[in-house]
Amino acid sequence: MKAGLTALALFVATPAIAQDQMTVMLDWFVNPDHGPIVIAEELGYFAEAGLDVEVIAPADPADPPKMAAAGRADLAISYQPQLHLQVAEGMPLIRVGTLVATPLNCLLVLKDGPIDEIADLEGRKVGFSVAGVEEALLSAMLGQADLDTGDIELVNVNWSLSPALMSGQVDAVIGAFRNFELNQMEIEGVSGRCFYPEEEGVPTYDELIYVANPETMDTDLIRRFLAATEKATQFIVNHPRESWEVFASTSAELQDELNERAWADTIPRFALRPEALDQGRYARFESFLNEAGLVEGTRTVSDLAVDLGAQ
Repeated sequence: MKAGLTALALFVATPAIAQDQMTVMLDWFVNPDHGPIVIAEELGYFAEAGLDVEVIAPADPADPPKMAAAGRADLAISYQPQLHLQVAEGMPLIRVGTLVATPLNCLLVLKDGPIDEIADLEGRKVGFSVAGVEEALLSAMLGQADLDTGDIELVNVNWSLSPALMSGQVDAVIGAFRNFELNQMEIEGVSGRCFYPEEEGVPTYDELIYVANPETMDTDLIRRFLAATEKATQFIVNHPRESWEVFASTSAELQDELNERAWADTIPRFALRPEALDQGRYARFESFLNEAGLVEGTRTVSDLAVDLGAQ
């Protein structure tokens, strides 16, 4: 880490006020998607906000929303499409903030492979890792080519998305993140190409969001958390190289070419105003899922998401 950054870390290391404890469940292991959380911790922004934040990576990526709904975590990182499905099923969750404000998910194929357009997937194998959400997106994308999931073979490849594609186990994968898998394949000398859901019949959505139990959440605690991550996001945008060095310094596992590339690609996608809510975005996605037969009826935006700053 640069000397200036070391001095900065020392300068902000001592909190001026008493700290309240809170627990945040990540959606998966720490990676550049979580940049604002890591930077807020490392530069003392949580401490400045009077927070002692425990960040937990789940053993199972399906667990975080369940933990928040059960009150076992103050916040969990989840996905907007997943939120709609879970609220429709009766899970007590609500979106309270946004971490990554654009889709990251894509339908990934080999650049020089047999899939030139979505229609070419007919009769072929498509890998996935998360049932429900990814199948919902894929179903809508296939619909643009007058196909449905019955026209393809779905293969659960767990989290081995790009390896399954590169090895020929499948012809495409849904759930690949454009800031990770594309870079991973390029580093390994294999070119990939993405079909983007928001360009293939799926309304645009927030990829990563913060969810909480609306009945038990501590609004003041969450607002302070979001203010600290907003400050961290501003630092990341203003100081992309310095922020990468701070982030990478937290773990040897992050110090590689893939994470450095992903960091650069993720910066423009972080929510600059994590509290702010685009109500139209949630209403449109709810209607999309209903029209696709993936949820029964529609819920109001207030059942799905809240702008704590407007309260």
